[in-house]
Amino acid sequence: MARALSLPRTDGDVELTLGGRRLKLTNLGKAFWTSRDDTITKRDLLQYYADVSTWLVPHLRERAMVMKRYPNGAEGKCFFMKRVPQPHPDWLDTCSIEHDSGNVIDFPVVNDLASLLWVVNLGCIDLNQWYARCDDVDRPDYLHFDLDPVKKGGVTFRKVLDAALVVRDALATLGMKPLVKTTGSAGAHLYVPIVRGPTQKEVWTFAKALAQALAAQHPKLLTAEYRIADRPAGRVLVDYNQNAWGRTLASVYSPRPRPRASVSTPLTWAEVEKGVKIEDFRIDNVPARLRKIGDLWKPLLAKSGRFKLEKVL
Repeated sequence: MARALSLPRTDGDVELTLGGRRLKLTNLGKAFWTSRDDTITKRDLLQYYADVSTWLVPHLRERAMVMKRYPNGAEGKCFFMKRVPQPHPDWLDTCSIEHDSGNVIDFPVVNDLASLLWVVNLGCIDLNQWYARCDDVDRPDYLHFDLDPVKKGGVTFRKVLDAALVVRDALATLGMKPLVKTTGSAGAHLYVPIVRGPTQKEVWTFAKALAQALAAQHPKLLTAEYRIADRPAGRVLVDYNQNAWGRTLASVYSPRPRPRASVSTPLTWAEVEKGVKIEDFRIDNVPARLRKIGDLWKPLLAKSGRFKLEKVL
């Protein structure tokens, strides 16, 4: 596929019109990753997102976006921002969500290339969208498990992949067909497309029960311990709690603030069994991978083939 957009190589600002929408991108020459061998600029990050937008945007549409902003690049401090900042383009779609406090927060929604680049231009390295769509923010259409190596004990990524296979097999016995991706950081994500219906709390309850059962069955490999201080060393955390209402994870195809700009990338189960490394997937090679094999997470978008979670609740 041809590039959706080729950004000019400039250190300054540029104004574009995409689909009739006027957009200004700023400070393109700003260094977002620096290393002894290379510097990756804000322009490089924006160009990457433009290159993968054909496959990425369908996973973001109609979902509130939590902005995780890195104004000084991957090595600087970040902060979370929910409410869409003022001013913002009048063409930007938003999603209004009422929280327990009674506050109604207008989140930005990435429905097209222009809104994608607008969000990234704010300094968002990775993208964090809601699990439920905006027309019913309490009923997600997928559940997931965040497999995260416990910091104590030197857990290798191979061990994380072994944990992914255990969780996959457990889900398969229930009739589910999980998808897997690297987090781009240190772990792995497993997602299951479900028929929308159960509330976020019900999805969370199922994920918690399964995570705890698996940790009890595989105590030398897994833990589901919520308290960080109590997690045993050398284990992989099956983090069910990320299914809670309002929580988010880095989206598919998101670069991460890690060395060499590693990317959260879908894998085949054959790749998981064979073994890969987090750093195998970066902003300089993921677009070519997508052009070659397409979107491995396309089943997450399909209307058919979704699991009816009520069967196991």
